[in-house]
Amino acid sequence: MRYELRGRTAVVTGASSGIGRELALQLARKGVRLALVARREALLESLAKQVVADGGEPPLVLAVDLSKRGGADAVAASATKAFGSVDILVNNAGGGVGGAQWHVGDREEARDAFEVNFWSPLALTAALVPSMLERKSGVVVNVTSLAKVMTWAAMGHYAATKAALSIATETLQLELTGSGIRVLEVLPGPVDTAIQAESRLAPGLDELLAMSPQGKAPRLATMIVAGIERGASRVVYPSSLAATYHLPGIARAITRRKARKLDGALDRLDPLVIRTGSQGDPIALEARAAWEQEHSTRQR
Repeated sequence: MRYELRGRTAVVTGASSGIGRELALQLARKGVRLALVARREALLESLAKQVVADGGEPPLVLAVDLSKRGGADAVAASATKAFGSVDILVNNAGGGVGGAQWHVGDREEARDAFEVNFWSPLALTAALVPSMLERKSGVVVNVTSLAKVMTWAAMGHYAATKAALSIATETLQLELTGSGIRVLEVLPGPVDTAIQAESRLAPGLDELLAMSPQGKAPRLATMIVAGIERGASRVVYPSSLAATYHLPGIARAITRRKARKLDGALDRLDPLVIRTGSQGDPIALEARAAWEQEHSTRQR
């Protein structure tokens, strides 16, 4: 049965840029009332103005740092107070840390990545799904990553957070079977967003990504909206990478072969540790800013 979006309410985390921003715009055009969540308030306010300019209702803007414990609970409380109930939860916010695992360990940067990518989605699920169960209706969208089946050097912690969320999502799908609540896992591969600029700081990743198609955030947002409407359980994008999901052994063999060909380049992992995301370390912010500048230039 088709899920009617008009008149629904949605919480979208990581809405300030990239996939989250595009998804928020497309949901608003479908008549969804939005709570926009991210750390960068100015970008959220700009997005809210765009939503209104497109004919949507003024969104609720929540500038919250989901890397801090308690942030998710604050989001759920504010959205519930504003809307009365939340029909759609989109766990899209993401952050990470780059570096060799023997240097990253369980540092603060690593724990923050798990807080944003794993614990906050679970906290929002715990806060919002019970009321969905009472109504026997709702949608949970968790944005994981194809990194769960094909990681790379210096990206182990990020891939682990997404793999953990993926397993939690699959489990949630089982737990909510027959409840009337839909659970959609979104598994992006390379998508032309700022995270690509940060990821390419990992030695050798440029060469690996050159073998893969590059997706576009608006197209992925369209696929997510369609997935919500038709009750899909999974969206893999770019679609040509679906085989990577179903045959992960092949993908892993490719990464092992590429790693052997780096001829010592992995030595550059030692001892660098980089916090990524919109509030990351200077080297990551510089890469992100360069991507954003190039992107804005292409759009002119």
